[in-house]
Amino acid sequence: MDLRKLKKLIELVEESGITELEITEGEEKVRISKSGASAPGYAWLPPMHQSVIPLQQGQSQSEQNAAPGNTKTADTEGKADAQPDGHVVKSPMVGTFYRSPSPGAGPFVEVGQTVKAGDTLCIIEAMKLLNEIEADKDGVIKSILVENGQPVEYGEHLFVIQ
Repeated sequence: MDLRKLKKLIELVEESGITELEITEGEEKVRISKSGASAPGYAWLPPMHQSVIPLQQGQSQSEQNAAPGNTKTADTEGKADAQPDGHVVKSPMVGTFYRSPSPGAGPFVEVGQTVKAGDTLCIIEAMKLLNEIEADKDGVIKSILVENGQPVEYGEHLFVIQ
């Protein structure tokens, strides 16, 4: 799909009262979703591109790309390149990372805590669904690599178990 077309579609969604738009053109499929101010919306590009474009509320894609603080991709690539010591638990999906089952509750795990395979480590909220992420190995939590309430991408490092 032409980049100009995509930008125009994003602008139309931002200006209109709709919250979601999905268009299929041949083998290409684009889905643009506008959500509340608390969470970014995502525009999914065709599967062959395997890209996710976060959109800040009230900001067009071109404005966001020009923003000096837009270094999420570089940060994520840097984390992926630096291999931590131990077993890495990666995010199985795009969503929002939560350390506890509810805002007032304590976290599922802390650094230094012993876990067994199957123990819940965190929750990732994706499309209004809460997905429990479980340890896939016995060990001790060496580090927690994501802050509570932060967006995560597929494959992003979440925990290191040793």
